[in-house]
Amino acid sequence: MFEQLSSLPPDPILGLLATYRADENPDKIDLGVGVYKDESGHTPVLQAVKEAETRLLQSEETKAYIGPAGTPGFNAAMQEQVLGADHPALLANRVRSAQTPGGCGALRVLAEFVNRARPGATIWVSDPTWANHGPLLGNAGLEIKSYPYYDRASATLLFDQMVDTLKDVGEGDLVLLHACCHNPCGADLSREQWKVIVEMAQKQGFTPYIDMAYQGFGDGLNDDAWGLRLMAESVPEMLVAASCSKNFGLYRERVGLAMAIYNDAAAADKGQSQMLNVVRGNYSMPPSHGAAIVEAILTDAGLRANWEAELTEMRERINGLRAGVVESLAAAGADGDFSFIQRQKGMFSFLGINAEQVQRLQREFSIYMVDSSRISIAGLSQSNMEYFSKAVATIL
Repeated sequence: MFEQLSSLPPDPILGLLATYRADENPDKIDLGVGVYKDESGHTPVLQAVKEAETRLLQSEETKAYIGPAGTPGFNAAMQEQVLGADHPALLANRVRSAQTPGGCGALRVLAEFVNRARPGATIWVSDPTWANHGPLLGNAGLEIKSYPYYDRASATLLFDQMVDTLKDVGEGDLVLLHACCHNPCGADLSREQWKVIVEMAQKQGFTPYIDMAYQGFGDGLNDDAWGLRLMAESVPEMLVAASCSKNFGLYRERVGLAMAIYNDAAAADKGQSQMLNVVRGNYSMPPSHGAAIVEAILTDAGLRANWEAELTEMRERINGLRAGVVESLAAAGADGDFSFIQRQKGMFSFLGINAEQVQRLQREFSIYMVDSSRISIAGLSQSNMEYFSKAVATIL
């Protein structure tokens, strides 16, 4: 049986990480892996998470299964976090959700759920989009098509081309949108642009499928959800995959939410039965620990205040790094205008160099990024900024 299998190349980012770890250059910089890092290059455990975890360890009385949907407290708290406590869809009892193993688990559960409702449905994704969207959605049976979104040469959003492509997308198709902090380009829709896409969804009847992996990393928890919340107010059906990896720092705990908004409560009950059946036939039920931490933080005023303060600190650090690298590249004499980096949001931007220049940065300076030149801003620091900028100026 297995002798028929052929070897596949390693995942580009995971392979890059292995090479980085083997590099003995003390000045090496990892700009590939998408995790938050502090000034020392460490990915810390948030203090709010530590406190919630301590309380959990003291109070937890069982390790029994929690069921395919996860815990009701987590689901309710996350629904309010994503939509806002007084959102009309929640008040109308049109929302159902399931706790999942990370945002990846949410994306896959929702894709398999869609494939039950409409086998082989077409989902439109931005060009570019997160690399793992393809396998997570496509391997579930959905057909993937793309719409223009970002021009790397000019570092600008291709909104007119996006609208022109999506104007003929109608009922039965889905459109994947990044709620905020677009991965990989960092260029987000403005509020006016969100309004245009919302009007298109209303008029044309396509189903929005929104991936929100970075709530709180762009402009703030509420601002980052503005477009998503407007869409949820305006359309009869919608899907949301939310992740707690970044904003809670719970990467390895794998905490996510698969959420569906339905036309009415009766449809929601039917849909939830199908979604939970998808879960049961996949991983049966989610892990508990990380979601219990999130639930504790979101439902305790003190813990929540501490978490929001830490999240603000992470966001402001990243935004400060964006401004800093633009200034540093200019000071180093790097050829080109990099001001777009400061205007973008979240952890990622394209540096805008070609694959050969990316390889030169790796060979000559031990600076690691994927060939597309997508960089994780959080991999930069005050201590390595000048080294990075001079290296970029050299290869340019």
